[in-house]
Amino acid sequence: MPRRNTPDHTIDAFHRGGFFLVQPAHKGHRAGMDAMLLAAMVPDDFSGVLADLGAGAGAAGMAVLARCAIARATLVEKSAEMAGFARQSLALQQNVRFRDRIEVLEADVALAGAQRRAIGLQDRSFDFVIMNPPFNSSQDRRTPDAMKAEAHVMEDGLFERWLRTASAILKPDGRLALIARPQSLADILKALANRFGGIGIVPVLPKPEAAAIRIIVTAERGSRAGLSIWPPIVLRDGKSQDFSVKAAALINGEASLTTDN
Repeated sequence: MPRRNTPDHTIDAFHRGGFFLVQPAHKGHRAGMDAMLLAAMVPDDFSGVLADLGAGAGAAGMAVLARCAIARATLVEKSAEMAGFARQSLALQQNVRFRDRIEVLEADVALAGAQRRAIGLQDRSFDFVIMNPPFNSSQDRRTPDAMKAEAHVMEDGLFERWLRTASAILKPDGRLALIARPQSLADILKALANRFGGIGIVPVLPKPEAAAIRIIVTAERGSRAGLSIWPPIVLRDGKSQDFSVKAAALINGEASLTTDN
């Protein structure tokens, strides 16, 4: 029998149809809950310039712009193929309302100094930086999909290099948010030291009384404020497979995360 042609991408709705994302169907990283929770760290009234480092197909950055009506964003992605998916997303008619407020920069987040500035990431040029870096250990079972491995597998020193870039491109008092696995917390705190303060850690729990499966870390460039543990996000209440009211609101762009949530 002849083989049926299989599309290399899907077009997926986020924020209950608030925006649409073109992403790979069978290889590479597909955006989901992590990107939406990360985007929820940006307040509803944000009106500045955002950098989404390691943006993939651009889900987190687009989620911010779909909710924040006058914010602007730069999606920074090393993979030419993933950056291409982001550009396809911006060409969709469903995303026209923020198309002119976003750009895609095909570049390596880890570049430093003059090399970083030469690719368009200028010092002190952003108000907010978000990042969803590769956070699987190289000791974990490695996928044969090269695109997915690049998006998922963490290199040694990754947090130091990425947070060095974030510190350099943020304006004084600019804010940072990142999502990672709890096992990475020590490396993250070490890389934040002497660069960021006012650190807040948000545990993400799959259900009540379970151990965290993710942490979201937020911080302010140059702040001298101390560290705080924020109330957790509990994804599902009890035995239900549905998202909790709080998690659903964050994932669907109906709320942003503050210490009051």
